[in-house]
Amino acid sequence: MKKLLYTSLFIAALISPKVKAQYQPKNASKEDVKKAQQWVDKTYKNLSQDEKLGQLFIVALYTNRGEEYISQVRNIVTNDKIGGLILMQDDAAREINLVNEFQQKSKVPLMIGMDAEWGIYQRIATAHKFPWAMTLGAIQDKNLVYQMAAKIAEDCHRMGINWDFAPVVDVNTNPNNPIIGNRSFGSEVNNVISSALSYSNGLQDHNILAAIKHFPGHGDTSTDSHLDLPVVSHTTERLDAVELAPFKALMNKGIGGVMVAHLYVPSLESGKGIPASVSKNIITGLLKEKLGYKGLIITDALNMAAVANKYQPGELDAMAFKAGNDIMLFSQGVSEGKKLIQKAIDKGEISQSRVEESVKKILLTKYFLGLTQYTPKNPENINKDLNNDSHIQLVQNLYSNALTLLKDEKKLLPLTGKQTYYVPLEEAPYQTFANRLGNNAIIKKAGEINTIPAGSTVIVGFHKDNSTAYKPYKISAESKKVLSDLTKNQNVILNVFGSAYALKDIDISKVSTVLVSYENNDDSMNATADALNGKTKIWGKLPVLVNDQLKPGMGIDLNVTTSTKTK
Repeated sequence: MKKLLYTSLFIAALISPKVKAQYQPKNASKEDVKKAQQWVDKTYKNLSQDEKLGQLFIVALYTNRGEEYISQVRNIVTNDKIGGLILMQDDAAREINLVNEFQQKSKVPLMIGMDAEWGIYQRIATAHKFPWAMTLGAIQDKNLVYQMAAKIAEDCHRMGINWDFAPVVDVNTNPNNPIIGNRSFGSEVNNVISSALSYSNGLQDHNILAAIKHFPGHGDTSTDSHLDLPVVSHTTERLDAVELAPFKALMNKGIGGVMVAHLYVPSLESGKGIPASVSKNIITGLLKEKLGYKGLIITDALNMAAVANKYQPGELDAMAFKAGNDIMLFSQGVSEGKKLIQKAIDKGEISQSRVEESVKKILLTKYFLGLTQYTPKNPENINKDLNNDSHIQLVQNLYSNALTLLKDEKKLLPLTGKQTYYVPLEEAPYQTFANRLGNNAIIKKAGEINTIPAGSTVIVGFHKDNSTAYKPYKISAESKKVLSDLTKNQNVILNVFGSAYALKDIDISKVSTVLVSYENNDDSMNATADALNGKTKIWGKLPVLVNDQLKPGMGIDLNVTTSTKTK
């Protein structure tokens, strides 16, 4: 029942300002645009129907699955004439060599994508890790987010990547969200918008396409769509105010891509259990027609269990294209999908003009990304180029600017060289932090806290395992007890090296000082130790609603101490 989507109230709310055409460089002249269109028209005209349909598909390329798998991808590139690849784990040099090979074999240049939300590291472990979006959401100077995205764009160019499937613009209003969480800029719409705009501009100003995701909003889900189909059961009014708000604000800023999620949203799609990614009401009716989005529309990965377990290879691709997507990502059945799309065209269920619309959008984007002048990349020294001092300096500055001081009742900070004790808790490494704190910090294990003299300044570190963005943030009962015992006769500085949500059920009423570092890695630990020692300013703000006491926007500014001020 389409009336669910097209209530007059909702239509009025969704009419947006004039939406720009799809991505093009900001400095593109009228002559540039004319040349681009000429290339698109000529290229399209010279493609067979099979080659046109091939442009609609992106398949995955792993280098950790052996040569037989790579040969299968090679055959798909050659025989199915696909539009692009998404690079997965894990050998950067091998990926570069394969992309060079595949680009040379392709009549139309391939679009090369990667999930690089926190940089190439998300797929290539030898690269340098950038902060998660939740950490970036705490940063007040959004130009720093722009700088980070510009550096990611540089790394993408080094790899031959043209499209970073980022940023996530889901508003994370559910602390128990198993799949978004750290990948979101926070629970406040305006902060998500400003952070995501800086990120997107940092990519696209440096000629790497962005993709805002996961439309129509994955922030309030308790199911991982890699495993099953999440349901978002909000009213249209709530969706308009929260979930859809970042997409509406950003899609008239020339952002090149929108990725559609595998979510069931009953108030937008009346067909029972139909995911947004294959919903014509949501993609064509809402995203294209009501919101007027002109850029590339791409599905979330079609191998995800939320949809892959319910359909045959190719069937899902045909459904996704019918619904209004331009590109089917991570296709599991390219040749089958092409046949089913052609069958639907022959039956009159899909028009040829619909194929022309999508293919020309894809070709125009490829032109503006410079793919018509593709030059092979050099795999030599790639790991060093993706992980060096320039990355470390930028990343530590990002962590430093994210640090959020929620309390400092006894003015324990900065430490200014006085003797302190340091009690590391939870499961993750802490030695980098201890080393950077300096000789004035004496390490005590949880079982040794009774040996700390009463009235001492004690730093308690909650070091959570951040090896992936999806690790649990909850603090153990044992750690809570140690914290509670220490507050009885010590001056406690609690430092959370993990999600701010870790404080959700922690009693901090008797804790003098609470600092959130958001992540536990060498860069965040070094940045935190420097801040505690007064070398860098603390001025981050909480990006999420943690509980009734800890609300978005909270954070105390603490300036650099003059005695230890660095250049």
